[in-house]
Amino acid sequence: MKWIHLLFTSLLFLCTSSIASGVGFTQVTLADDPNRPLNTTIWYPTQDVSDTTLIGDNPAFIGTQVIKDGEIQSGTFPVVLLSHGYQGNWRNQNWLATELTNRGYIVAAVNHPGTTSFDQSPEQAAKWWERPRDITRILDYLLSEIQWKQAVNADNITAIGHSLGGWTVMQLAGAKIDRATFEAECFIYPNPRTCGLSDEFGLSQVQPSEPSNKDLSDPRIQRIVSLDLGLARSFSLQSLNNITVPTLILAAGIDIGDLPQALESGYIAEHMPLNLRRYKVYESATHFSFIQSCKPGAIPMLEEEVPGDGIICKDGVGTSRDQLHQFILNDINSFLN
Repeated sequence: MKWIHLLFTSLLFLCTSSIASGVGFTQVTLADDPNRPLNTTIWYPTQDVSDTTLIGDNPAFIGTQVIKDGEIQSGTFPVVLLSHGYQGNWRNQNWLATELTNRGYIVAAVNHPGTTSFDQSPEQAAKWWERPRDITRILDYLLSEIQWKQAVNADNITAIGHSLGGWTVMQLAGAKIDRATFEAECFIYPNPRTCGLSDEFGLSQVQPSEPSNKDLSDPRIQRIVSLDLGLARSFSLQSLNNITVPTLILAAGIDIGDLPQALESGYIAEHMPLNLRRYKVYESATHFSFIQSCKPGAIPMLEEEVPGDGIICKDGVGTSRDQLHQFILNDINSFLN
């Protein structure tokens, strides 16, 4: 899908007319695993006063203003770890990262190898266990590097994921892959999008290097937020029943044709302990309402590139993505606090 290329090749330029302080921004590559380097983006509070840089902006999507490589503000801050969706990247939730940083959070996002915009590898994608491990590696980095560990509140860590990212962070809470469950569910409800990705994500059969222990939970993560996740029915019911991490499950009410929320977010909500989860459906949201806002004229531009891709910038009738973002932000902020 060519819209993904727009996301990846977003314009970065100095906006010399704007002097501001607030959101710091930096990017690093985690090389602790030479077979899986992680391109990582970090937003953080800063009191530096300097020219701002526009990030995540391109002809179709709206970016945000940050201060590149500014000095981190003194103090300790809660942490949010972000996981993007299938074939997405860190820019998808740039809007959310910037808003949370404005509220005093350190936010870190990774481009998951094999399932990100310019790195789509069937071999890497089939290693389904690596995605949650990517998030654990980011947290390891933040808690060990001198620059970050003195600023991180290790007792206040949240993981947020959209789409396949929601599936990823649920594993960090203790959800476990169960192939028999997924096969049975796909026989009853053969959803083309999720069930059709079974082979690509290594869910049809055991992978050569697959860990025998499917528990990928990270006890350092105290909260989970799932944004219209997919592949929910690949989790064992027992593992969902046993989750002890408070979880906010947010879903899109408008089905764009392949991710009915009742079979995805609703499935998680149904089988998790009721006292540990909050569940909300935004009736006027689509699956892509959770990513960045679109510019005027984006829909015909995307349609011209790839017919059908205009759906990425469409929300429910009578609402706007900016309005939906405000609702989503308010609900996440309330949950985190």
